[in-house]
Amino acid sequence: MKSESMQSIVLGDVEVIRVVEWQGAFAPARSLVPESGAEVWKGNEDWLAPDHWEPDSDRAVVALQTWVLRSCGRTILVDTGVGNGRERPGSAQFHHWQGDFLSGLARVGIRPQDVDVVVNTHVHGDHVGWNTVGVDEGWEPTFPNAQYLIPAADDFHFGPDNAYGSGRREDDRLIYEDSIAPVHRAGQTVLWDGTHRIDEYLTLESAPGHTPGSSVLRLASGSDRAVFVGDLLHSPVQILTPSCSSCFCLDAEQAAASRRRILERAAIERELVVPAHFGGAGAVEVRQEGGEFTLGRWAAYGTQ
Repeated sequence: MKSESMQSIVLGDVEVIRVVEWQGAFAPARSLVPESGAEVWKGNEDWLAPDHWEPDSDRAVVALQTWVLRSCGRTILVDTGVGNGRERPGSAQFHHWQGDFLSGLARVGIRPQDVDVVVNTHVHGDHVGWNTVGVDEGWEPTFPNAQYLIPAADDFHFGPDNAYGSGRREDDRLIYEDSIAPVHRAGQTVLWDGTHRIDEYLTLESAPGHTPGSSVLRLASGSDRAVFVGDLLHSPVQILTPSCSSCFCLDAEQAAASRRRILERAAIERELVVPAHFGGAGAVEVRQEGGEFTLGRWAAYGTQ
């Protein structure tokens, strides 16, 4: 297990700070990405290990992390991790989780009141948890001055009106009640669909499949480009085999179509691809030749 660390990189006029809360072996590799063959893992062992795969245990390595953007004078968080003290009976690893997320933000000079925008790429428990913090009477927004950007399709899908297609998992109900509903009650949410421009450098775009409202955040500043892809990718093997979705994708076929579309544009525009859960450097350039994708250069950070 790797302890919390922070790295930063500047893309055009936007500073990107990576706050890693936890990194380690998470799940059997082909349970996380069920359709990936053993050969793609073993054939790429020389670079998958140790940051993305433990060959001896055959477990995928992932990170819990938040991307902090300083753009146009504002501080923006991309996803907020698991959150402390949550009831997650369906997820033993995150049930009553106790992490050091706020201390991690403090170490890069960010207090809760300094955050201007929170982006939830989608409504899963490891992306919205620190939206709120526990108080005596329940839950309240962690970031009192922030606007929370939540995909409307996910808010409907996981919210009480749709009730998860009349069959929500218990964890999904709890996630919505402790991490989404309190922000709604505080009047701090903006629901969006299709595209949403945050500022002159940052734009949200829908990329459904993992969840109905899954989204990516595009950064374009000067000659630099990046795309924060959330859970379109859980492992680098999905770049090599983009038809393979994770076990958490609600619509695997749609997720694969979104993945290929986003990767194709990333290759054409030389975007740095920034997934939510990659270990190691956490972000990588992508190349495409003859319809196949390969990995380019990994991000190079200055460590704080």
